[in-house]
Amino acid sequence: MRVTVDVKGEDTHEIDLETVSASGTAADGETVPTYRDLLREVDLSPHEVSVLVDGRPVPEDQPVESEHVTVLRLIKGG
Repeated sequence: MRVTVDVKGEDTHEIDLETVSASGTAADGETVPTYRDLLREVDLSPHEVSVLVDGRPVPEDQPVESEHVTVLRLIKGG
């Protein structure tokens, strides 16, 4: 599955989940990519952003189940 990661006010990234190093575990024991893994792919820390799916925040350790993710920066240097 391909996932669009839209970092608001910055870039949009297309990520193929097949190429992501997965850290989560599905109910059947299979290793699956999490939202934390997506953040790592775009060089962001879960400590500085919120991940939204359909406008609602999702935990970064949850397996990726959406094809479109919005990322909001909570901290911006300056």
